[in-house]
Amino acid sequence: MAIAFFVIALTPLVNAKPAVVMFYGDSLTASYGLAPEQGYPALIQEKIETEGLQNEYTALASAVSGETSAGGLSRINWALAGLDRGKQELAVFVLALGANDGLRGLPTDAMAKNLQAIIDRVKEKHPEAQIVVAQMFMPPNLGEAYRESFAETYQNVAKANDAVMIPFLLKDVAGDPKLNLPDGIHPNAKGQQIMADNLWPILKPLLTTQSPQS
Repeated sequence: MAIAFFVIALTPLVNAKPAVVMFYGDSLTASYGLAPEQGYPALIQEKIETEGLQNEYTALASAVSGETSAGGLSRINWALAGLDRGKQELAVFVLALGANDGLRGLPTDAMAKNLQAIIDRVKEKHPEAQIVVAQMFMPPNLGEAYRESFAETYQNVAKANDAVMIPFLLKDVAGDPKLNLPDGIHPNAKGQQIMADNLWPILKPLLTTQSPQS
């Protein structure tokens, strides 16, 4: 799989500096095979604007295609430093990594440590940020024991950090040829729209019940 790097603020920043909703992930978050505006982070930005919240919040996708949890850990300081440079506060951090760990059959205990370390870095720099953990599932061919351990990793990490849980990032999209690119793995534009529609009811309360940092 080609490695692509994708970091983009999805709305122009004004003097008030809207607080950031960061989607931190892999190719699913990097809108692999699509234009950035077709990906779920950009579609969430549209929903933010529809709600009239664009002066308070801006969506930002920080994603690398093919990235594992270890890769995410290796670049989290750089991603957070970008917020510092832009003098932006982090309101919500959506952690959407681990799928590539599973596809490679990497140990789930190592994945758990990496995800926790990423969250620790975020909490250190932005202690008021709300953490959201997006769960993924693995196909049956990896074995039931591994599948269960993989899914439980997200649940355990979310519980340990009092994080909001996205039960399945690819809900209603995974496995449907009409909603995925020809590779059968990455969502097409319609699939990305469903992802955004599924995520918004989870994210919206976080944005409408808290005041962004100034």
